[in-house]
Amino acid sequence: MRVVLAEDSVLLREGLVQLLRLEEVDVVAAVEDADALLRAADEHVPDLVLTDVRMPPTFTDEGLRAAIAVRSRHPGTAVVVLSQYVEERYAAELLGGSTRGVGYLLKDRVGDVDEFVSTLRRVAAGGTAVDPEVVSQLLSRASRDDPLERLTPRELEVLQLMAEGRSNAAIAARLVVTDKAVEKHVSNIFAKLGLPPDTGDHRRVLAVLRHLEVAARAGGRP
Repeated sequence: MRVVLAEDSVLLREGLVQLLRLEEVDVVAAVEDADALLRAADEHVPDLVLTDVRMPPTFTDEGLRAAIAVRSRHPGTAVVVLSQYVEERYAAELLGGSTRGVGYLLKDRVGDVDEFVSTLRRVAAGGTAVDPEVVSQLLSRASRDDPLERLTPRELEVLQLMAEGRSNAAIAARLVVTDKAVEKHVSNIFAKLGLPPDTGDHRRVLAVLRHLEVAARAGGRP
């Protein structure tokens, strides 16, 4: 896996580089600002871009806007945003497009190195990883006609666990319910969100991202 890393903190940047290389990840470039990230992505066309949200010069949302640009320029490059914050407006745009190869993780909630690297590999392979806190905040922005309003509290809880990439069996273990109960909840989620069976395996991802499309419309485009 070839990675371009963007992080303005030199200590965190170098720490991530060493961590990833220990896990046999090829870090082809490690940069400190959004402009350098775009140049490195254009030069290397990596498997995955890992970027912070807030970077020079304004330390607002340069990294996230650069991530959106990378996905536009290089659709085959996966993007994982690793941040201390949920930038709702741009997060909705980042996650509301293609359902493949995108992630939004919160730094303070990454507690296991092996799981973190595994998540990066899954996203690079076309998967999706969204921190449940990101899902929660974006849910709060959804308009009243959001189909997620139809979901029960338990179904919303299952949906958030789906956003973490958990299987039905893993969700059942987390919620201490049977696999059949989870299957029923997932089936209800698909039905209430209008996701027919012919969408195949992507229904899980589409279910997680459907509300993000609504949030993007509610917040407007940049």
